[in-house]
Amino acid sequence: MTLERQVARPPAQSRGAGPAGQQAAQQVRRRSRREEILEIAVGLFATRGYHGVSMDDIGAAAGVTGPALYHHFAGKEAMLVAALIPVSEQLLAGGQARIAESGGDPAAALAALVDFHVEFALANPAVIALHLHELDRLPEEPRRQIRRLQRLYVEEWVGTLTSLRGGELNDGEARVLAHAAFGLMNSTPFLGGEVDRVRRAELLRAATLSALQG
Repeated sequence: MTLERQVARPPAQSRGAGPAGQQAAQQVRRRSRREEILEIAVGLFATRGYHGVSMDDIGAAAGVTGPALYHHFAGKEAMLVAALIPVSEQLLAGGQARIAESGGDPAAALAALVDFHVEFALANPAVIALHLHELDRLPEEPRRQIRRLQRLYVEEWVGTLTSLRGGELNDGEARVLAHAAFGLMNSTPFLGGEVDRVRRAELLRAATLSALQG
């Protein structure tokens, strides 16, 4: 299955009773349609490259006419921003939550961080590809915002690693290991389907923990 097909999921359906429920359902459907278009755009960007995709391509893939497409997004750049900033925010919030749930145990925190990131990477291969190859397409301000969120996420890993490995690692060394771990876990867009998802997750978790625990 291509990245494009992986992300092109149908919109979620909702039900409501009465006028209030119908209005809420309509709002959910509007959000879902926007999300569906964004998912399709992300898949196209990941498979063809940002410059290899036009708004017409996205509209055709989503079954949306030009005016309707521009009702949701001002252009490709807006789609890229809408795809990458929320993901960076979710990674940071998710990482912080896993650490908080570990109760101050750095080994448990590291295992939770690895589980969290592996699951994210396997569930979002197209977004991973965008982060790797298309981030520099963004204007300066959203690019700076994403870089800042990414740095904060990395520092969560750095703090966990230095706590776990005591005086063995300084912050700079822990940062090197964290980035190496991301490279390993983020290899998912380039993996074939010959190994099922559950086994891939097991292999990625084991390899990442082995690399980080020393």
